[in-house]
Amino acid sequence: MLYLVPTPLGNLKDITLRALEVLKDVDLILCEDTRTSSKLLQHYQISKPLSAYHQHNEHKVFAHLVEQLQAGKKMALITDAGTPGISDPAFLLVRACIQANVKIETLPGATAFVPALVNSGIPSNRFVFEGFLPLKKGRQTLLKKLAEEERTIIFYESPVRLLKTLEELINYVGSDRYACVSREITKLYEEHARGSLAELVTHFKQKSVKGEIVVVMSGKE
Repeated sequence: MLYLVPTPLGNLKDITLRALEVLKDVDLILCEDTRTSSKLLQHYQISKPLSAYHQHNEHKVFAHLVEQLQAGKKMALITDAGTPGISDPAFLLVRACIQANVKIETLPGATAFVPALVNSGIPSNRFVFEGFLPLKKGRQTLLKKLAEEERTIIFYESPVRLLKTLEELINYVGSDRYACVSREITKLYEEHARGSLAELVTHFKQKSVKGEIVVVMSGKE
């Protein structure tokens, strides 16, 4: 059995009772960074073997993990924050488990773009989620495509690239396009900055940007 277990974005209380039960029951916990996950597990007094599973090693280890699962081992896959598979490793292992007839259970829980979308004040009935935008290859092509998108657009961004991305968006969709930049969701310095892209550029030029960021932008009218 493979369990996909969402973990808190920041506030350690944002974990379900069922998630804690699963983490206490499995034989092995797969995690992006064992140091980060150890803090959460220690907080809830969960002592289980940990094994690194991240984008740099998933291609090498997923086949061996499937063999262990077929042999009867119970594993939980967690990430540093949020739901496995949403801009974090999971797809390769899940697909291999399906092909090998290994049972998978996915628990509901934290995903950063959902609270950001709901909090933005931008229509949430129809949207597209782009994860992290390409850094180079395919970036301009995607931005041109998104400029014509009528649904709400959501993507993740890093603090060091936020300003550049907002300025790029202005070139493609115009300075008046409404958006919301959410950062540090559930953490002490949580912020939701709303306004036109031009207003957001001005806002973030005046401050040091830190934390994980979700950008929600209205679609083309």
